[in-house]
Amino acid sequence: MTTSLVARIEAATARPTGVTFLGGPERERVLWSELHDDARAVAAALQARGVGEGSRVGLLGETSRPLLTALEATWLAGAAAIVLPLPTRLASPEQCRVQTRERLALADVVLTVADTELQPIAGGGPGDAPVVELATLWAEAQRTGPSSYERPADDPGATAVIQFTSGSTSDPKGVVIPHRCILDNLAAAAERAPMDADDDVVVSWLPLYHDMGLVYNAINAMVNGAEFAIAPPTAFVSSPGRWMSWMSELRGTWSVGPNFGIAVARRLLGRGGRLDLSRVRRLGSGSEPVDVTLMEAFAAEAAGSGFDPGALYAGYGMAEATVAISIPPMNSGFTVDVVDDDSLTRDRRADPVAPDRPGARRLARCGPPIRGMELRIVDPETGAALGERGVGEIEVRGPSVVPGYFRNEQATRAALREDGWLRTGDQGYLAEGDVMICGRIKDMIVIGGRNVFPEDLERAVQAVPGVRPGNVIAFGVDAGRKGESVVVAAEIKVGTGDHRPDLIRAEIARAVRSAAGLRLEDVVLLAPGSLPKTSSGKLQRSACRARYRGDELERL
Repeated sequence: MTTSLVARIEAATARPTGVTFLGGPERERVLWSELHDDARAVAAALQARGVGEGSRVGLLGETSRPLLTALEATWLAGAAAIVLPLPTRLASPEQCRVQTRERLALADVVLTVADTELQPIAGGGPGDAPVVELATLWAEAQRTGPSSYERPADDPGATAVIQFTSGSTSDPKGVVIPHRCILDNLAAAAERAPMDADDDVVVSWLPLYHDMGLVYNAINAMVNGAEFAIAPPTAFVSSPGRWMSWMSELRGTWSVGPNFGIAVARRLLGRGGRLDLSRVRRLGSGSEPVDVTLMEAFAAEAAGSGFDPGALYAGYGMAEATVAISIPPMNSGFTVDVVDDDSLTRDRRADPVAPDRPGARRLARCGPPIRGMELRIVDPETGAALGERGVGEIEVRGPSVVPGYFRNEQATRAALREDGWLRTGDQGYLAEGDVMICGRIKDMIVIGGRNVFPEDLERAVQAVPGVRPGNVIAFGVDAGRKGESVVVAAEIKVGTGDHRPDLIRAEIARAVRSAAGLRLEDVVLLAPGSLPKTSSGKLQRSACRARYRGDELERL
């Protein structure tokens, strides 16, 4: 039985496959065996700097061959990796420096490896752990080689990754992910959707500081020895059409991305020339409630490029469960559950109705829980278990649920019940064995006893001409006895001259009335790039609400 990532990586190096680094001026491909030889040399250099079993290493850099090598080398040295979010263009350098150093201090790292230009963000001040430039470590390893490398003993319980949750920057929590959790989660997911290491080509632009990019893409390909192509997230952001172009050029079969990635990919399909997506076997969306209309539109648009609709799927997961919680079987395609919206929002029941019935709401089916993952729905106030189609908080339990947060007993106790059930904070229900996600409990808007999901309003608003798709946030503000009232903040396309702000506001109000029968308290129009998002691109509703209350949103 394989007991560590190191052992699985070593076994995979026997395969004649490798990794291609995209996004730069020139593509570079190396065999997994070559990357592993380099990683052994870097691991020796890390060990010479005091990195060993049980220690922790911070990694801060753009996705590149040296960074992926340093990630593998960290495990080879027996340490845990903390891949840190890169600075965003909206955050100030000082804010990035404070947040990065806070995470490094909380993780109690012995060393941080950083790109040269990012070294000032990573440390160098009193009390900071030592920082070594990635280029320096890489050059040192190339000179000395792996002769002094000492392989640690396999330990399935050792921590492989500490991933800081991206939702809150004021109270970051480090999710402790042991080797055993990663290997079990990937094995259980593979039973539902097996990877063919002889034929699959995994393509990813997702960041390595997020569980989908790190575990489900990079580590999955690495331990299986599958062909892998990886690009920096900035390469996708600067030219989103490249995702499907990469899939076509590299004969990609396997990829995953969030809603906003699917949205821009659909919009740009075919603009760069004729694409061939006929080899795609598995293309998923997850990390947030999946947009049904968007997924169906993508499948329809991609069909002209040979895309098989059976390859498209929605999944559910989170870092505290390592990554995957539920996924549908291979070739099942994207499916939906149609329920009565009034029953869902007022009675917390997902009663099925005909698709053409007034008030019908469609939710993505995220498949059944993976092997070993127990899932139940409970009343978030009483903890009582709910039956089929009862809407409540999702709780999960299983071998890939992590042991808790790094040196944060309070947060661990709040998330994990004594009997091992993890409180996800997500609201959803079960039907015919499938999991449906309604939204985050903390983001729920309550109006007159009715639960309003902000995702429903956001989907309606982003269809308004002039609004940037994927860049809308709806949230509630206190309205006294009435409960809450609704505010919508939306980024709009500027510079086209086609859309007047006053007309866009009126259309947004009309869209919300049509979708949910609600009157808006306020509509805030913003310039592109103004909405608060996490390091992985998720919208931050609580942060937006706080900025609105503090009159800190810069209205157009």
